[in-house]
Amino acid sequence: MSNRNSILPDKTIVLVGLMGSGKTAIGRSLANRTGRVFVDSDDEVRRHTGTSIAEMFAHDGEEAFRKEERRIIISLLNNSPHVLATGGGAFLDPCTRKHILSKAISVWLHANLRALLDRVHVTSDRPLLRHGNPQNIMQQLMNERYPIYAKANLTVKTSDRSQTWVVDKVFDMLTKEYRSLTTGKA
Repeated sequence: MSNRNSILPDKTIVLVGLMGSGKTAIGRSLANRTGRVFVDSDDEVRRHTGTSIAEMFAHDGEEAFRKEERRIIISLLNNSPHVLATGGGAFLDPCTRKHILSKAISVWLHANLRALLDRVHVTSDRPLLRHGNPQNIMQQLMNERYPIYAKANLTVKTSDRSQTWVVDKVFDMLTKEYRSLTTGKA
């Protein structure tokens, strides 16, 4: 069997997008498809701090959470190539985004409002949706964040698409990106 990684860029694949865009589910499947390790930055923050993200937001504030998230993502980007799912706000931080864009290939999993709301459950894991109308909050987040997510290297629209389709699309785009980088043509 051929090495699936030999046809991919020798960089970490970083998934960005709003909560509900599929970063964790797609990331796990993509890691399986590529033979790479999957890492979720939110899980790593929880592991390193010993507390939930909701607790960090409540006790220390979003700024403290973002600082820890940035530290962990920068550290992860120095590891061997893997698939990294980031929290919805990680790519918004200019320092984190700069490191992702310079050391990895970023993929924005773009979803429309209906798809996001269908996928997201208002739980304690989603501190940004805890106070107010989730649809209004999500629309505001889309308005603020989508122009920044658009700076990612690749964009895949995930609305109304199966997980398998999205993973295949990301994989195809990554292999095309690799051919472009190594041969100068797509």
